[in-house]
Amino acid sequence: MTSVAPLHRTLEQELQALLRGASLECLVCGEFVLHAGGLITCPECNATLRAESGSEQAQLQFDSQAG
Repeated sequence: MTSVAPLHRTLEQELQALLRGASLECLVCGEFVLHAGGLITCPECNATLRAESGSEQAQLQFDSQAG
């Protein structure tokens, strides 16, 4: 009998999938994201993800407005 694999992924795994283009889902609201000019942005909640040049590190920026 084989073991059951866990279905959840860590935030780091989700970020890496988003940066690789393997995921198109916003980590904040779940809507589709746009890939343009090295930035990954969500048109719904305005969350922005950008990779630092020459690095595998990711940096998140959240900009939101009330109302």
